[in-house]
Amino acid sequence: MTSLTPAQLARLAEFDTPTVCNAVELWNHHPRNLGYTNDTLKACFPAFPPMVGYALTSTFRSMCPPRGGDAYASIGAQLEQFDKLPGPPVIVFQDLDEPTASATFGEVMCTTYQKFGAKGIVTSGAGRDLAQVEALGFPAFTCGTIAAHGYCHILSVGTPVTVGGMTFFQGDLLHGDLNGLTTIPHELASEVPEVCEEIMRAEAIVLDYLKQDAVTVKGFNEARAACGDRINKLGKRLRGE
Repeated sequence: MTSLTPAQLARLAEFDTPTVCNAVELWNHHPRNLGYTNDTLKACFPAFPPMVGYALTSTFRSMCPPRGGDAYASIGAQLEQFDKLPGPPVIVFQDLDEPTASATFGEVMCTTYQKFGAKGIVTSGAGRDLAQVEALGFPAFTCGTIAAHGYCHILSVGTPVTVGGMTFFQGDLLHGDLNGLTTIPHELASEVPEVCEEIMRAEAIVLDYLKQDAVTVKGFNEARAACGDRINKLGKRLRGE
């Protein structure tokens, strides 16, 4: 598992998640219909900048009381995993209750995670205390909101989980914003920012043309062809073709 420097992680956060998806696609590392979340998962705070970090995976229930122990005891087990990741964590929960019974997180949990260095939280379930979590500047992604916490407890830490139609593994490098979440393959991550910039320069050919007062279909098609040519050449270079 490749570890990026804080500067490299910050560089990734300069780009929106769709551009990152476009960049990763060019390597043909995996099928283009995989590696990102579906529309069930929403950013709680769409105005927040992109979130970048490494998945710390856990499973969760709240419909029934745990069979023993403190409902929050496993938070300590999560915190102990932070230093084992290549960089700052993003907490990723799969809520196993169907339907979701209560909120996975609130202000206290998010404050705790943030204090220990986490960069955000993701759950296939619900969240609460959203005003307080927003005030923390802590990105959160959920499938809804519920006011109560029920019998919340964490069942496992570090196991693969499914959230928003995507499987997350412990240590996956995540990038997320108001558009959704994607994973960035570790072996490509250091190159992604430069590829994002090249894609943006190619797209600017079309966007700059459309900013002109007088445009034509012919001119638009020429701009699109020039943009596509640059992106195609970029992809071939990345794939060594």
